[in-house]
Amino acid sequence: MEKILFEIEMKDGGIMKGELYPDIAPKTVENFVKLVNQNFYDGLIFHRVIPGFMIQGGGMDENMTPKHTDAIVGEFASNGINNSLLHTRGVLSMARTMVKNSASSQFFIMHEDAPHLDGDYAAFGQIIEGLDIVDRIANVSRNRMDCPYEPVVIKTMRLL
Repeated sequence: MEKILFEIEMKDGGIMKGELYPDIAPKTVENFVKLVNQNFYDGLIFHRVIPGFMIQGGGMDENMTPKHTDAIVGEFASNGINNSLLHTRGVLSMARTMVKNSASSQFFIMHEDAPHLDGDYAAFGQIIEGLDIVDRIANVSRNRMDCPYEPVVIKTMRLL
């Protein structure tokens, strides 16, 4: 399996390292790599945090101002594309609306397994180091909309 390595450095110093799988979700990985190389994610936040489920980020800054980019095709079974990567702890997947081809920059990292997402969301990578950082983020104080009270900021993301 071909792998592309990446790193997420948090503003508080936490580091998560992961692998991207272009053989599973080539268009999704291509889009993510492009955005990482453009420093798109620098300064954005994890704005939706649900312990026992996932942490979502990559679309808003600390002021909750959305940052937009083009949508891509959803690479998952219910959209006619074979994607064998399951939504297990540490897996990266693309967030989207109810529209199957609406994913753009927002991604989520699974805090725990969520098999009900398999086949309906484009899983494309996995955190291989730093799951303790995922746990820490998943357990921050948050409001009723699952938004952390204190911004959880991505300092930078880079390919390794």
